[in-house]
Amino acid sequence: MRILLVEDSEDLGDAISSKLRLSGHAVEWVRDGDAAAEMAAAEAFDAILLDINLPGRDGFSVLAGLRAARIASPVLVMTARSEIDDKIGILDLGADDYMVKPFDLRELEARLRALLRRPAGALSSAVAIGDLVIDHAAGLARLGAAPLDLSRREFRLLEILASRLGQVIPKQRLMDQLFSLDDEVSENALELYVSRLRRKLHGAPLSIVTVRGAGYAARTHDA
Repeated sequence: MRILLVEDSEDLGDAISSKLRLSGHAVEWVRDGDAAAEMAAAEAFDAILLDINLPGRDGFSVLAGLRAARIASPVLVMTARSEIDDKIGILDLGADDYMVKPFDLRELEARLRALLRRPAGALSSAVAIGDLVIDHAAGLARLGAAPLDLSRREFRLLEILASRLGQVIPKQRLMDQLFSLDDEVSENALELYVSRLRRKLHGAPLSIVTVRGAGYAARTHDA
């Protein structure tokens, strides 16, 4: 996932970003509400981790602004407030979930996996395209009974393309979702991942096609 982390605590922010990056996610970390609102409006994120007590605009204001602007990225609020009225207020403003500090980072990752499944409305974490099965929660794919040996970024690329079957996804958008803003990468890096994934999908009912001058699309063989 490409995640926006909004947390002004250096210790907690560093712990969360390090944990998520080790798990293969691209994390953009900002430390105040104004920067969070600006980045969320300019970039596409799979999920937003939002602290409530922030310098400048607080988390309530940021969350309300996101939903007013029709930014649909799932938002998980991190708060030190445990009162029931605060929790209700957070959800009523449009948060998808919340966690009360302190929390276990393993639970945070599990909540994020759940948020990733919600936008597609999936009743299961696994999606089947013919005999190709993509398990979002496990981060695994298999072709028939054989697991595919995919790196984290190869799996993420497959997720993005397969979730929009037949749609052309621009190269820049794919790069934004695969790599962190801190990564110095060119289109050659994306092309390398596409080439590797194509080889590993040999025999699958899904192919990655290049749409010259536009981007890439995943198409089933009967499309």
